[in-house]
Amino acid sequence: MTNNEPSGAQKMFGGFAPALVTFTDDVLFGQVWPREQLSPKDRSLITVAALITGGNTEQLTYHLGLAKENGATEDELKEAITHLAFYAGWPKAMSAMAVAKQVFEGN
Repeated sequence: MTNNEPSGAQKMFGGFAPALVTFTDDVLFGQVWPREQLSPKDRSLITVAALITGGNTEQLTYHLGLAKENGATEDELKEAITHLAFYAGWPKAMSAMAVAKQVFEGN
């Protein structure tokens, strides 16, 4: 990391799974996310959709916050979740919306 502060992956898994941390920091966020073919906002929306579709709500807190940092509005994110209810399943969308509510309302 360029700011010498440990990444989220480093904080979670530093000495336990160093290879996963390296791939996360160096490859995923160091090489894939900066590619110019998609904007950071588009990458965030795709990532949020993939997490919801897979039922991976444990990662949503971070990625909803990142999506906002990357320019997605709360309304756009809520609409994406609502839209996904019809494609990913109602329970997954309801679980994702519960996470979004916590993130957006700061609970």
